[in-house]
Amino acid sequence: MTSSSLQSLNQPLLVLTNVPDEELARSLARSLVEGGLAACVNVLAPVASVYRWQGAIEQAVEVPLLVKTTQARYPEVEQAIVAAHPYDVPEIVAIPLSAGLPAYLRWMDEETRKPLQT
Repeated sequence: MTSSSLQSLNQPLLVLTNVPDEELARSLARSLVEGGLAACVNVLAPVASVYRWQGAIEQAVEVPLLVKTTQARYPEVEQAIVAAHPYDVPEIVAIPLSAGLPAYLRWMDEETRKPLQT
C-alpha cells in the first residue's frame, strides 16, 4: 500500500446520522466506540426534522449523532448504522475533516486503528 493510500485510510471523518430515539442513539454510540469503529460519538439533543419521503412532507423528532472515525472505518460504521436503524433509508453522511488539533486527530486514528475486519 502506498503512503498516500495509507493517508487516505487515516483521513479523519465526521459521520452524521439521526435516529428516532435516545435509547437507540445511546446504544449505537456505545456499540461503535466499543467496537473500535469510532473514537467518540456525540449524542445530541433531539431535533425536529422536516423532509420529503415518498412524495409526502414528513416531520419527526430525531436524535442526531456525531461519529468521529476514519475513512478506513467508514464502511463498518455505515454497516453498523444500517443494521441498527429502523428507517428504510437512514441519513448517513460523512464529512472529511481537513484540519483539527493534531493531538485529537492522532487520538481518533489510534482509537480506530484495530485490525480491519474483512
